[in-house]
Amino acid sequence: MFATVPSPIPARMKGLNRAEICDVNFSEFVKAWNGQADVRPAADEAVLAGSALDARGFRELLESQLISRHLDLMARVLRLQNKVFYTIGSSGHEGNAMVARLTRHTDPAFLHYRSGGFMAERFRKLPGMDPVMDSALSFAASKDDPASGGRHKVWGSKPLWVLPQTSTIASHLPKALGTAIAIEAGRRLGHALPIPDDSIAVCSFGDASANHATAQTAFNAAAWTAYQKLPAPVLFVCEDNGIGISVKTPSGWIGNRFRHMDGLDYFYADGLDLAAGYGDVQRAVEHCRATRRPTFLHLRTNRIMGHAGTDFEIEWRSIDELCRVEAGDPLLRSAAIALESGLMSKDELLALYESIRDRCFAAAEEADRRPKLESLSEVVAPLAPYSPDKVAAEAARADYDARRVEAFGGERKLPERQPPRHLAIQINNALHDIFAKYPETLLFGEDVAQKGGVYTVTKGLQKAFGPRRVFNTLLDETMILGMAQGFANVGLLPIPEIQYLAYFHNACDQIRGEAASLQFFSNNQYANPMVVRIAGLGYQRGFGGHFHNDNSITALRDIPGLVVGCPSRGDDAATMLRTLTALARVDGRVSVFLEPIALYMAKDLYEAGDGGWLTDYPPPGEAMPPGEGRVYGEGHDDLVIFTYGNGVPMSLRAAREIERAHGWKCRVVDLRWLVPLNESYIREQAASARRILIVDEGRHSAGVGEGVITAIIEGGFGARPFKRVVGVDTYTPLAGAAFMVIPGEQDIVAAAAELAG
Repeated sequence: MFATVPSPIPARMKGLNRAEICDVNFSEFVKAWNGQADVRPAADEAVLAGSALDARGFRELLESQLISRHLDLMARVLRLQNKVFYTIGSSGHEGNAMVARLTRHTDPAFLHYRSGGFMAERFRKLPGMDPVMDSALSFAASKDDPASGGRHKVWGSKPLWVLPQTSTIASHLPKALGTAIAIEAGRRLGHALPIPDDSIAVCSFGDASANHATAQTAFNAAAWTAYQKLPAPVLFVCEDNGIGISVKTPSGWIGNRFRHMDGLDYFYADGLDLAAGYGDVQRAVEHCRATRRPTFLHLRTNRIMGHAGTDFEIEWRSIDELCRVEAGDPLLRSAAIALESGLMSKDELLALYESIRDRCFAAAEEADRRPKLESLSEVVAPLAPYSPDKVAAEAARADYDARRVEAFGGERKLPERQPPRHLAIQINNALHDIFAKYPETLLFGEDVAQKGGVYTVTKGLQKAFGPRRVFNTLLDETMILGMAQGFANVGLLPIPEIQYLAYFHNACDQIRGEAASLQFFSNNQYANPMVVRIAGLGYQRGFGGHFHNDNSITALRDIPGLVVGCPSRGDDAATMLRTLTALARVDGRVSVFLEPIALYMAKDLYEAGDGGWLTDYPPPGEAMPPGEGRVYGEGHDDLVIFTYGNGVPMSLRAAREIERAHGWKCRVVDLRWLVPLNESYIREQAASARRILIVDEGRHSAGVGEGVITAIIEGGFGARPFKRVVGVDTYTPLAGAAFMVIPGEQDIVAAAAELAG
């Protein structure tokens, strides 16, 4: 029989610090121990009879648990001295150290914030690493923090394959599953993975987060994958502490929900008892690695000391309930195992406990002395890396002649030898070129394979490059973008397609909160290079409603570090795609290629049959520098029209009418790059303008035009007469009514007339 854990020290006053109580509980428990110790087990013997955990492993896991606990206690103390800036702790979850011990340091790990025990244990995998000092630097927001460079308290390590993140509501689950899928896909493609071929992806989260829509997306996609017998070796670790901040999880909910879920192989382990739980964790890990199936590990945990330092549980939980929770402290159970097994004496255990406390506080004091981020340039340095010369060279690199000739079916069929074509065909040609240039490229989404996309833009790609590189996905934008991150994590180059711009809103956080933030929060140690193709904008005829004529560009413009290009014609599309791909390859950038649907098939500009919007295909050595616009009517200064996308051919037609009506020479500036806006280029074009029009198909209060106006005014050219022609703040209706809420050619002509007045 194991000794009974005594009740914690009685607490009758609301002012008592629960962290101090938990700290004292451990020491008092050890001192009060009066059980009979067995013979001290040898290092390779079971720590307790029947346990799968040997004495050496237990001793190291115990140390990892204590490191995690004392980091929490240190944070609570030093936060009051303004030396630590994060107090969401891991107390009660220290059993996740077992998952770290039983997985490899090359198994990519996507962790939630209660992962101190996991991190302390994974640090053992490589010599010379110090989990205490690294964690202290992170707590102190020092720029010496090896995970984020002082930008956030994140669990992360480049050598240990723990990808830093700030996910708090399970938004990391799709990319964890995506990474598992990518491991298998990369192997099948013959791609040299940066990790062993039999690696698994590890993903931890809480019981409350398991209910989130993003988590459910990942579970569903995992089951969808397993149903088709496609390998996806992800270990979902649900650390069930029974509560989310203050909202309790219904008793038995997680087990009931996931035990019988088709496509997820369920395992349960007691994370509060190392001796009892170790074998069950081991079975789950080995099952995932051997079967390559999605595996759900339901790990029992506890949460003591509250959600964070600002969570005063005594205000909303009774003393009796708090005492019961604290009596379930996994460190008390580990202390009992150490003493009962005879592995450690009371004095040895207390000495270890205090030595780790001293080590954590010493590291924190040292971390407080280390330099902090002190300038804006330091803060944003990893957000949007850009190597112009290298990107230009990579975009123009054309050393793959044999592969492209094969892809296009012969020399005579090369696109640059064909007559001028419309936008959709030239995007298709550019994608064939990119696939020939980069064997690691993948394109995937809804309907992109056999059908070739809703608008046939990807037609023939699967036939040319095979179903392993061009494939359909389930209808789930969140998972499409999660998979893109997974493929990027293992060195592949993903080009995911989001079928319509409005569909992106369902999954925006996979780019805003996850993919585009990774370079920033990892201090540019990790990146998610990808080019996201999105068909969008308005002006479709005969097909519509706001889901298919969506002009909400602001959702993209608000994402730090993102690059957004929007071509209006075929040759620009090809040279822009080359540059976006080079940005991904060279600088790890996340970008969006926004394709105006209404211009896909456009052939004419002024009159039917004039072919004015058909373009030649630019040979592969040509690329478009980021931020560079296209000018129609160079040197014409009477009226300068700034626009993009559908607005370009509309403005050109309107300009001809304006010239006839007012005798003005008009210049039309196609911005082409919408994020970031090239403010210096805009000012250069505005400098000589006598009048300015901004034609923006976005909404009145949330488009691109505001950025153009700001650049002009801040450049000192605000005195020029100018007007904005812009969409209305409304959803887009169906049929002809749609054209009442977005700018038209006559709106541009009318605005010019007002300027003339």
